[in-house]
Amino acid sequence: MPPFIPTTFPIPQRLTHPKFHLRPLTIHDVVKDYDAVMTSIDHLRGIFGEGDTWPAPTLTLEQDLIDLGWHQKEFQRRTSFAYTVMSPDESLCLGCAYIYPTTRETHDAEAYCWTRASHAADLDAPLFETFRTWLTTAWPFKSVAFPGRPTA
Repeated sequence: MPPFIPTTFPIPQRLTHPKFHLRPLTIHDVVKDYDAVMTSIDHLRGIFGEGDTWPAPTLTLEQDLIDLGWHQKEFQRRTSFAYTVMSPDESLCLGCAYIYPTTRETHDAEAYCWTRASHAADLDAPLFETFRTWLTTAWPFKSVAFPGRPTA
């Protein structure tokens, strides 16, 4: 089985937009990430598919740290890629974006993105469009699935 991303492909480290930027998610983002998640529980429920229970209202800061550590390690191993969506000045986590391998024969990756509830009305559409364009122009994918999102 070929690797998810060719070993010779340089993984993009940043995506910049006037309202936000994406950079790799690390354990150092835990306080801001936890705030974004916990203030957006109802808004985020089901983002990864029907019946998904993330985020649980009982999620602790320690559990979030473990999740971020897992994402960071997968990024290092090139098996999936998690990016934090930050305000331009880095003062606020506005959401996250994820790139995963897929089992769909018609696609070579699956991608998800979310914005915190307080900024969703203003940022959800620009984040999704910017992220989708980035995946088709800066990454080696031919076809990316965006479960739960219309892509037409």
